[in-house]
Amino acid sequence: MLEKIKKPNDIHKIALADFPALADEIRQFLIESVSRTGGHLASNLGVVELTMALHNVLDLPKDKIIWDVGHQAYTHKILTGRKGGFARLRMEGGMSGFPKRKESPCDAFDAGHSSDSISAGLGYVRARDLSGDNYYVVSVIGDGALTGGMAYEALNNAAELKTNFIIILNDNNMSISRNVGGMSSYLSALRTAESYTGMKLSVTKTLKKVPKVGTALVDTVRKTKSSIKQLIIPGMLFENMGLTYLGPVDGHNMRQMMKLFNEAKRVEGPVIVHVLTEKGRGYRPASLHPDRFHGTGPFDIKTGKPLADKKGLTYTEVFSNTMKDLGRKEKKLVGITAAMPEGTGLKEFGRLFPDRFFDVGIAEEHAVSFAAGLALGGMIPVVAIYSSFLQRSVDQILQDVCMQNLHVIFAIDRAGIVGADGETHHGCFDLSYLTMMPNMTVMAPKNQQELKEMLEFAVKADGPCAIRYPKGHAYQGLEEFQSPVEYGKSEVLFRGTGTAILSVGSMTEICEKVYTELKERGDNPTFVNARFVKPLDTSLLDELAKDHSLFVTVEENVKNGGFGEHVAAYMEACHPECRVLPIAIWNRFIGHGETESLRAEVGLSAPEILGAIEEYEKQ
Repeated sequence: MLEKIKKPNDIHKIALADFPALADEIRQFLIESVSRTGGHLASNLGVVELTMALHNVLDLPKDKIIWDVGHQAYTHKILTGRKGGFARLRMEGGMSGFPKRKESPCDAFDAGHSSDSISAGLGYVRARDLSGDNYYVVSVIGDGALTGGMAYEALNNAAELKTNFIIILNDNNMSISRNVGGMSSYLSALRTAESYTGMKLSVTKTLKKVPKVGTALVDTVRKTKSSIKQLIIPGMLFENMGLTYLGPVDGHNMRQMMKLFNEAKRVEGPVIVHVLTEKGRGYRPASLHPDRFHGTGPFDIKTGKPLADKKGLTYTEVFSNTMKDLGRKEKKLVGITAAMPEGTGLKEFGRLFPDRFFDVGIAEEHAVSFAAGLALGGMIPVVAIYSSFLQRSVDQILQDVCMQNLHVIFAIDRAGIVGADGETHHGCFDLSYLTMMPNMTVMAPKNQQELKEMLEFAVKADGPCAIRYPKGHAYQGLEEFQSPVEYGKSEVLFRGTGTAILSVGSMTEICEKVYTELKERGDNPTFVNARFVKPLDTSLLDELAKDHSLFVTVEENVKNGGFGEHVAAYMEACHPECRVLPIAIWNRFIGHGETESLRAEVGLSAPEILGAIEEYEKQ
């Protein structure tokens, strides 16, 4: 069956009786493909039938499907003729793991972050109506993403619509880890109320058949049925907001879904179709461990175990171990995550200290303001969030934490280039937006030991502190240099003259190679581990200015507003005779690929840094 799918809408040529076979083939293809390349598996296995049903009732690319987050769009890509692209999934120059408009006209919206699909879909609907066009708009959002406040802002706005807008609630009771909070409980109640939908549709159809007065009877019932709803489904949140609710429906029963989707197409106004799916369906390891198979590297299909050999501890694991140790010593220490206890390394802290661990769901803004309240109440909150997701909380960090100078610690994982997930997931902006904020202290460790020491320092410090560290293995080199972490003080690793190399965090491993190469060429540079991006160690800069003419800063952050620009501004003001060469990421978005290859592409590999220094010295 799968060989018949070569372009968009080819699914319309397949008989409904053959849909189960096609679903099985798609699942097997996904398992085999992702086992070789890595990718998001559990979420994609869960939406095979849902995606097929949508494609069968829609006409793409005329109709629009907006995927929330987008890591569940693999079946969508197959059904739009991109099966061949899976050989190079998430590889440099290959197919993205997320919907990309530049990749296909069937990708209506670039995705990667959560809770924005309803807003984008509503925009499409308004544009459609203003332009006098005629097409369907479908926003697909998961139950985890529905915990994000932005989704409710959009739902509130959508309630005013008088034209069709379809929202598919893909409910698998999961975000990346198990869902938490009131919405999760509400949806759990809805899952047990399947009889409601059937009864509602049946009653409506029966009443409409009554000669002459049928429609009037339906309107009367609609005006008085609130008490009945409340008895059958707790709250009826969506319909109370002004949205038509259909479901729940079995997300693996294509006939039922297509029936309900066609019903949704006839609704005037916004309609939510509640679909129940199973994350990881069809592959037992992914079904049993959906969090592990949320994003996976290549793995053995038989066992589900990763193929890559582990290279020691990751920075996430170092953070996790340090939090456990600190939690035993400091009873006021609390951990906060936004739906990612395992991804951020807080899962074990939560197991050991359940009363001091808070998973707030996909709600980064809330996480930060919540931490501010905890700090004012005498706790020491550690907010562990990926760099790219922390961007959503810039206002809260500035207004609620920094403005009040509160002791909140930000553990910023996945800082810098993260590889295969691409533009939406690279953490290349945190140094710029954090260093602009008064009262904020920003640190970056050179290796695993320094991450531990910086976290210990931050717990004892005052005011807001941020520690940013990269994805992947924790560097173990340069451990012979272990001077105590002191506020605002850099660490001189090797003292020389002429050229000073100032590296930030993850770049220290690479700059060690640069330093070694320069020494072998006969130069005698100074090599500095910056440690603190804010505040700058201006006393060290003043000292080095006496016998250094060139300062080279290296950071895995955009150049604009980064460490290098702060150093350059200071040196221009205080030591204009010294030149500064900031080496950082270009001011553009970076695609997906292998981390090392992407670093070379943006000039952050050792050869590229050496070349930049040589070229600058010729000027």
